[in-house]
Amino acid sequence: MFSRPGRARAYLAEPASSIIARVMPQTSARKILILTGAGISRESGLHTFRDPDGIWSQVRLEDVATPEAFERDPVRVHEFYNARRRALLSGDVGPNPAHGALARLEADWPGEVLLVTQNIDNLHERAGSKNLVHMHGEILSARCQRCGVAGPWSADIVMETPCPTCGQAEALRVDVVWFGEMPMQMDRILTALEACDLFVSIGTSGSVYPAAGFVQEARMAGRAHTVELNLEPSEGHNLFAERHYGPAGRIVPEFVARILRDGLGEKS
Repeated sequence: MFSRPGRARAYLAEPASSIIARVMPQTSARKILILTGAGISRESGLHTFRDPDGIWSQVRLEDVATPEAFERDPVRVHEFYNARRRALLSGDVGPNPAHGALARLEADWPGEVLLVTQNIDNLHERAGSKNLVHMHGEILSARCQRCGVAGPWSADIVMETPCPTCGQAEALRVDVVWFGEMPMQMDRILTALEACDLFVSIGTSGSVYPAAGFVQEARMAGRAHTVELNLEPSEGHNLFAERHYGPAGRIVPEFVARILRDGLGEKS
């Protein structure tokens, strides 16, 4: 996983009235693939990489989110993710209407819905989503670098914490994908991209690969209608056939309601 330098782009807001007036093209769409990024969790109180006053503005990614950083200063890396884990579990953070709308889509859509998230939080699960891939891992999971076993983890991790499987100390790490590491379940994701009839990207900047290239993968397969739902245009916004901009908590439920209401999922 690597980040491409950002570039200046114009802010193109689309009013809610325009979103409501626009209807997703009538197709025989059955398989839906949804990609979510940090923007969908922003209204839940979790900061994105680009928030000027957020937690990521206080540290360098190179110091806390790379294998080299963990090798150089594991105590600091543990402390960083311990603080984020505690914040997620504090009770101050919860799913917002966008998370709820996607869970409803999965429950009510007669075809397949696969939700792929770049987020390491558990807000999609808490909203009710079940068919879910955490391509960048989960902060509520720990992995042993000695035996390779990963499992649920809600407590702090310190150097002395033993692996519950092999008992080795100084071997546990948060089970997330750092910059320079391979995202998880890529074979499953790429297969779904080739087969989907609708690809929707929500709350992503379009600057972190390989996720930023998913819209191109879906387009190359030749069958998917592509939609961007975002606060503002992503770096790859011009690759999407349809684009809506505004807070995720408003535009995602509107879009999901439109899909379910228009009956695009009737079985053939």
